[in-house]
Amino acid sequence: MVLCFRCHGQGSITRQLATWDSVHGLNGSLKENRIENGMQGVTVKVVTLLEDPFVMVAENILGQPKRYKGFSIDVLDALAKILGFKYDIYQVADSKYGSQLPNGSWNGMIGELINKRADLAVSAITITPERENIVDFSKRYMDYSVGILMRKPEEKINIFSLFAPFDLAVWACIAAAIPVVGVLIFLLNRMQSLHCQNPAGAPSTMSNSLHSAVWLVYGAFVHQGGDSAVGSVALRIVMGSWWLFTLIVCSSYTANLAAYLTVSRMDNTIRDELSLYG
Repeated sequence: MVLCFRCHGQGSITRQLATWDSVHGLNGSLKENRIENGMQGVTVKVVTLLEDPFVMVAENILGQPKRYKGFSIDVLDALAKILGFKYDIYQVADSKYGSQLPNGSWNGMIGELINKRADLAVSAITITPERENIVDFSKRYMDYSVGILMRKPEEKINIFSLFAPFDLAVWACIAAAIPVVGVLIFLLNRMQSLHCQNPAGAPSTMSNSLHSAVWLVYGAFVHQGGDSAVGSVALRIVMGSWWLFTLIVCSSYTANLAAYLTVSRMDNTIRDELSLYG
């Protein structure tokens, strides 16, 4: 015979767990069932709230009390089987989980527990700090979250979206700078031609026409500069400054365009609480 000796309160408890003999060996289990409770044969009042798939109404047999099924009911049945208690289950009258009212009282299933009309609440109830202060929750056995689905906004195609990285004032300044710099280069080139006449048959360093100078400036702005040589120091200073300006502008445009396209794809249509309700 295998016995379990354990202290309990002021005395001790000796309980038989299994038997052993040389013929049949061990008969029973050495693992002690430590679940001790005073719920054997007790009838517990259980309040619940219907919510699929946790608590649902089962098909009722004529003349029989209303029966329930679902995930939470399966857990309740397992506890009742292990602890040996019975239960009477009913639905909460106001169909609410439980929230605190302005006068300090509680409604729903929480109110049923506080007012001692129910001993146990079984449902997919959310654990909140306010509820934990007044009732005891079991260890949670399932976590789930709630999401919001909404229609994806239609993408509007704008043919002028390539101008979005810069403001209108910036584009106006750039458009004005191209002819201004072109006129400046044209004047400097003419002054160079007057002071230093080319020999007969020698090629000119740059076209003497105004439209050629403006075209050269525009080509440098779009990184498609021509092959015209810049001779004088003044022309080199002007063209070097213009090339530096175009480098900064084009780099800023590329970075702003990438950021603009990224922000457009990540646009959040819910911006305030009123948008949630249309």
